[in-house]
Parts: sequence; structure tokens; C-alpha cells
Amino acid sequence: MAVSTNREAVTAFGIDPANMFEFWDWVGGRYSVWSAIGLPVMLAVGEASFRQFLAGAHAMDEHFFNAPFAQNMPVIMALLGIWYNTFYQAHTHAIMPYNHGLRRFPAYIQQLDMESNGKRVGRLGQPLDFDTGPVIWGEEGVNSQHAFFQLLHQGTRLVPCDFILPMTSHYAVGQQQDVLVANCLAQTEALMRGKNEAQVLQELAGLSGEALDMLLPQRVFPGNQPSNTTALERLTPYRMGMLMALYEHKVFVQGVIWGINSFDQWGVEYGKQLAKRILPQLTDDSANLSHDSSTNGLIQYFRAHHGR
Repeated sequence: MAVSTNREAVTAFGIDPANMFEFWDWVGGRYSVWSAIGLPVMLAVGEASFRQFLAGAHAMDEHFFNAPFAQNMPVIMALLGIWYNTFYQAHTHAIMPYNHGLRRFPAYIQQLDMESNGKRVGRLGQPLDFDTGPVIWGEEGVNSQHAFFQLLHQGTRLVPCDFILPMTSHYAVGQQQDVLVANCLAQTEALMRGKNEAQVLQELAGLSGEALDMLLPQRVFPGNQPSNTTALERLTPYRMGMLMALYEHKVFVQGVIWGINSFDQWGVEYGKQLAKRILPQLTDDSANLSHDSSTNGLIQYFRAHHGR
């Protein structure tokens, strides 16, 4: 079987075109799971689960199309993102799913968001004089608490955060899910409330003098750090479809408001064009190198060490 827009290439590869699933050539990779490109997903999870996945996405589509803006999840998330990114210069956005099954979800959102809205030129070709798509990053659950939450709580940068929290685990062991939920809610509360000087003084009641002067400012948390929490009853194919469609529509709304085309990726295409030039030069010592001095030097270094 083949999934392709190129009938001739499929035939040349040796696959009967009768066994070819087609899809529209304007479907970008980051939006393609709903098309025939989703065939490997269906093979992995089964037809029933895949249909539930599609149904969840459709439910979010209908919500986006019909809900008033004041209750419209993609619109609200998009406006919050623009508020912090464009007006408060919060240039990064962190995503923390408290579920091992969603451990790669931040990476998925990285491509969806940054490849769509990482633009400095508007739809009509005009340069933009404001910030558009943020840097998206994140990690799953409790792992992130011991990696970068220190910066979120007490760092010098404003970093809006999305927390994604299923209430029920598929792999319940003792109170582990309760502990996980408690940690997630504690982090969002700490980001919002912070810890003021009076609270720290109560904790350090036994200290005074120089020791108190040193520790007091280090234990104060400014708080007022923005975050969203998306709560799911349980992570299922249906809710996974809703979650992915939620972020797709959010990205689309932001692109419309910023006046950019979220569905092209000329920066990616330019890199591919350069790669086609560089590839034959890597192993052809006679090929003339007409790049910048840094790229020429790296190609020469590869030639000298290739195959060793």
C-alpha cells in the first residue's frame, strides 16, 4: 500500500496505483493525520479507536464553529496567547502534560505552532512590526518539575504554561494518580499565588540577622504567572482527537489575528533547497564550494572525516 499525492512515483517504486491512498496536495504534514496520512495510526490503534479519534476532532470542530467567542476554547486560548506573546513579550510558551501517554505531545505542538506561525511577513507580503509565534517547549509531568520549574517560579522571564491533566489513569497503582494530580494542581496554584514575604517569615521564624536577610528574598515567589489547565476525565482516542483539534484551531485563530498564513512554511522549504545543493558536494572533492566560509569549512571537514 502507498499513501501519496504522486501517482508516477508510487508506480516507479513498484506499488500498484490501485493500492494507493490519495490525499490533497495542500494538506501540510502537521495537519495531515486526519487525511489518508492517518492510515499508520489506524493500523496501530485499530479502526474503532481511529474512528473515535476522528469523532473527537469533529466534536472540537463543531465547538469551534458554533460556540460563542466567550465560551469558545480555541478562541480563548488564542487570545490569551496573543495577549502574553505580542503585548507582554512572553516569547516562549511551555506545555506540560501530566500523563506519560502524552509525553511527546509538546513536540507535536512545537511543529504545529512554530511551523505555522513562525512568520515575520503578513499574508499580503508586508513586514510585521510585532511578535508572532512563540517558542513552544515542554516536558511531561513531574519530570518537568525537577528540570525547569525553578525558572518558571522564580526566573526573570514571563512564561505562560499549559497544563494537561487526565483525572483517571489507565494504569492505576495505589495512590499514584492522586499524587500526580496533586502535584499538577500544586504547581498551577504556586505559579498563580506565589509566596509573599510574610509567609516566608513564618517559615523562617527561628532565624534572624544575616541568615534571615540572606534566605528571605530567595524564598519569596512573585506569583501571578499565567497558566491554563485542560482537565480530561480520561485520555481516550476521542479526547485525544479533541485535544489535537483544539490546538490546531487555536493556531489558526492566532494566524488570522496576526494576519499571517499559517499554512505555508517557506523557511522549511528553503532549507530543503540548500540541502539538495550540499548533498552531492559532501562526497565529491572536486565540486566547487560557493557557500559562506563557515559552511565551506564544515563541508571540507566532513569530506576529510567521512567514512572513518
